[in-house]
Amino acid sequence: MPRIWAGVDIGKAHHHCVVLDAEGKRLLSRRVPNDEPKLLDLLADVPALDEDAGWAVDVSDGMATLLINVLLNRGQQLLHIPGLAVNRASAGYRGTGKTDAKDATVIADQARKRRDLTALRPDNEHVVVELRVLTNRRADPNADRTRRINRLRGQLTEIFPALERSLDPGNVGPLALPAGYQTPAALRRTGRRRLTTWLRNRKVRGAEALADAALEAAERQHTAVAGKKVTAQVIHTLAREVTGLNEQIAEIDKLIEARFRDHELAEVISSLPGIGPLLGAEFLAATAGDMSRYGSSDRLASFDGVAPVPRDSGNVSGNLHRPRRYHRSLQRVFYTSALISIRNCEASRRYYERKTTAPDPATARPSAVPMSVRRRQRGSASRSSARCRVSGSTSGLAWP
Repeated sequence: MPRIWAGVDIGKAHHHCVVLDAEGKRLLSRRVPNDEPKLLDLLADVPALDEDAGWAVDVSDGMATLLINVLLNRGQQLLHIPGLAVNRASAGYRGTGKTDAKDATVIADQARKRRDLTALRPDNEHVVVELRVLTNRRADPNADRTRRINRLRGQLTEIFPALERSLDPGNVGPLALPAGYQTPAALRRTGRRRLTTWLRNRKVRGAEALADAALEAAERQHTAVAGKKVTAQVIHTLAREVTGLNEQIAEIDKLIEARFRDHELAEVISSLPGIGPLLGAEFLAATAGDMSRYGSSDRLASFDGVAPVPRDSGNVSGNLHRPRRYHRSLQRVFYTSALISIRNCEASRRYYERKTTAPDPATARPSAVPMSVRRRQRGSASRSSARCRVSGSTSGLAWP
């Protein structure tokens, strides 16, 4: 157990460090630039107060990365307390003001008192670090792609709603059509034969069906909408931008898959229903592939937000709700893999159909309630067995 605690309130250009002893007395308070020489000076001054020192931060990535690596590479004990927990805990301290020094004091004091904080560990595997960088990089063009597709749909609905209903711009093939033709008149002038040839030259799958759907939509609209010329130009530009983003995302996906295959757990993770290289890479980026950090499968399920949270009070019990605090990226991995497995895994599909067709215990007749309770208990056991369990070795995941 450390005898002094250094709490660091993380900032972009500067951090603020406060050191407390075992009784909560302040020993040091300093504003430190986010620069390696200054951080090394701080690292030398804190152990000078007491060699048995512990550190705590409220941010575990981004602008805290340099400080975290400086501390971990030199064998310092480092804990992470989420910023929301710091904010809530601050209400219990004297004063209503908010300063970096007060936040750093709260961080240090909470680390001194609590024994349930997450210990940060160095990422010894370069593959995990690279996957984290690549998955974060992919999120940017993916968000831009979604935004432009939504804008394209909105613009197309203004001047040609029938075509918007017939297309799925999220797919590469249909996206080629609004890049070349945006109005009903232009499609009618082109004709089926020329339009089909135009789509085939661009390697669009199902060119005949797409051409028929587009021409059918064009025949249902003969009214010229005001501003169609400028709107058509905007649609053309958006379609080109989405195509470019698709190519950019595809290149990043190739890099992600290549790095994911280099990880020792890639084979076992990708063998799970619904998880491929992309979701597997996001899983490794979030967990570092080390299940010992979570202690048990139940803690992992709680951490990623797939386990219900009780809200009981007084005579009310069994009141379960969705959690409010969880790891968004990990929850996305598990929910997306579940949706994919329903389509591609027969066992997952049967389980889903059985649970969706089961009667609701709240509306069941009294004679059916015991059977519903047993079914729910069996479902809970199935969900528990479906979660990853911590294996006895450090190899990572063990699945039934």
